[in-house]
Amino acid sequence: MTHRLIGEILTEISGLTVEALTEALKVQEEKAGRIGEILIDRKAVSEADVLKGLGIQFGLPFWPSLPTEGLKTDFTQQVPIQFLKKYKMIPLVKGEEAFVAVNDPLTFQPLDDLRLCLGWNGAQTVLAPHLTIISAINTAYDMARDSAEEVIEGMHGEEDSDLIMSEIEETGDLLDETSDAPIIRLVNLMLSQAVKARASDIHIEPYQNKLKIRYRVDGILYDKLSPPKHIQSTLVSRVKIMAKLNIAEKRLPQDGRIDIKIADKNVDIRVSTIPTAFGERVVLRLLDKSSVLLKLSDLGMPENNLKVFDKLIRNPHGIILVTGPTGSGKTTTLYGALSSINTSQINIITVEDPIEYQMDGIAQIQVNPKIDLTFAKGLRSIVRQDPDVILVGEIRDMETAEIAIQSALTGHLVFSTLHTNDSASAVTRLIDMGTEAFLVSSSVIAILAQRLVRVICNDCKEAYTPDRESFQSIGISPEALEGKKLYKGRGCPSCLNTGYMGRKGIFEFMVMDDELKNLILKTSDANAIKREAVKKGMITIRQDGAQKVLDGITTIEEVFRVTQE
Repeated sequence: MTHRLIGEILTEISGLTVEALTEALKVQEEKAGRIGEILIDRKAVSEADVLKGLGIQFGLPFWPSLPTEGLKTDFTQQVPIQFLKKYKMIPLVKGEEAFVAVNDPLTFQPLDDLRLCLGWNGAQTVLAPHLTIISAINTAYDMARDSAEEVIEGMHGEEDSDLIMSEIEETGDLLDETSDAPIIRLVNLMLSQAVKARASDIHIEPYQNKLKIRYRVDGILYDKLSPPKHIQSTLVSRVKIMAKLNIAEKRLPQDGRIDIKIADKNVDIRVSTIPTAFGERVVLRLLDKSSVLLKLSDLGMPENNLKVFDKLIRNPHGIILVTGPTGSGKTTTLYGALSSINTSQINIITVEDPIEYQMDGIAQIQVNPKIDLTFAKGLRSIVRQDPDVILVGEIRDMETAEIAIQSALTGHLVFSTLHTNDSASAVTRLIDMGTEAFLVSSSVIAILAQRLVRVICNDCKEAYTPDRESFQSIGISPEALEGKKLYKGRGCPSCLNTGYMGRKGIFEFMVMDDELKNLILKTSDANAIKREAVKKGMITIRQDGAQKVLDGITTIEEVFRVTQE
């Protein structure tokens, strides 16, 4: 029986045109390679189409997804993860039957080696997409590893001298790391568990008789691990080696960074150490570089505000300020705004500390006080680079404020952040810094104040009736509650028993109109400015939070936690 040609099969099943096939065949003649891969590269067909075609050609079933429920991980003890990743294959058990999922049906030798190693001679071969196989491999090896708790259990009673540090440069995937040194395994597990738990920070905190490791998830710190006190210096040294810090210097604060890969995630970790009475305290800030930038519509802004905000960020000039405490999502909002106006027709330049997301098509400058590259200096240089839109990470002093205002008045759109509690206080802060009131009123076009509230976990969401005091505490009237149910999370494994999963913003959006500008010329009193804005229909942060409670997005406790004065 002769094999049908893959090109012929693809023209039948995928709508591949004869012209596209002819062009791909020409490329194959010139550069060699396999026709399926060439067609995928040229986006003439999808990987799924090629795999379906290969399935027809070789008489193999195509599985678009792999069964990871109840995944058996026994093979992880016998087969190195690098072997499976290299040849893109994974052994699976579905029901009572054994299968080997492969991405390429022509990898005969490795396939035979795998069957021989596992004693799976009769296992059927199936075809599956590349990323699906890699994801299943990562899941299997992640499930099979010890937990950090188990590694710590094995450390109790071990002496410091037994935990020999080895200076390994971290480059590969942490899941590939097979070191036997308990401290290396502990640090790797601590990092991979933090990524899995969606933690934004890891705190390593020494006390007189104990050592505590805490994770910050959705803005709240949770105690996670308590390693024995005697491994403290070795644990900190291991983290410092990974961050390329000086392990001999324990008396001064140090800052560094680590780039790691955990499964399919690239994670950038900022490391900060400070000396305390009981040893060095380390905080690791985790930034998942593979997480996608949020679109403006995903932030949780009310529909009417979103329309106005979207229109204002396309203004040719002026300042738009985003305010709120540290960790309230200001930078994420500004990146969302930049990505929605980022086109090849405009020149966007930013000066930030630190650069949190790398964005295509945007020039980003990192502040560096060591060489005297401050926000003000960076901003001065930016103005000479013919920008249309400028993002200043934060207005910290009068000099930066004045250059930002001058830039806005000379035809640039400027985005920046301030640490104030509400939108009206931003005006007061700028004037307190020494900026003239008439400059503020003529340059600032809008101020957005925001906080982050945790979102109720969908898997354990349940309705309940709150007591009168709690809903009145955030300004919900009994009339507004009529016929509505309020919700909270019970707590389940998917939300780590917190009842919450992820966060959304609550907003207060003050758009400057003539009356507000005239008021700013007369007074910098935040309360008077806020009263005037509310009279004009501005919804306050707490009111937006109350609406999100009524919509079943978050809870009364959350809104009260982030909006109490």
